[in-house]
Amino acid sequence: MGGIGIWQLVIVAVIVVLLFGTKKLRNIGGDLGSAIKGFKSAIGEDKEQKNSAEKTSDTLADSSKSTTEEVVKTTESKTKESDQA
Repeated sequence: MGGIGIWQLVIVAVIVVLLFGTKKLRNIGGDLGSAIKGFKSAIGEDKEQKNSAEKTSDTLADSSKSTTEEVVKTTESKTKESDQA
């Protein structure tokens, strides 16, 4: 009793077609489809950029870690040399 039936939907669809016309509705549908496609591609590009930024930061973190380890090893070897002397 409170829901929308099939006949109400048909009547609304007929009124919309009479008001806007089929050509205008087709153009609106095409524009809406293009907008959704553009939105999805923008979201995909954003995720792609985020992933590449994460990979870059991981690479930089790894290289900085290896550089730190090299400095520690060098310092330790210099300390051992000075202790032996």
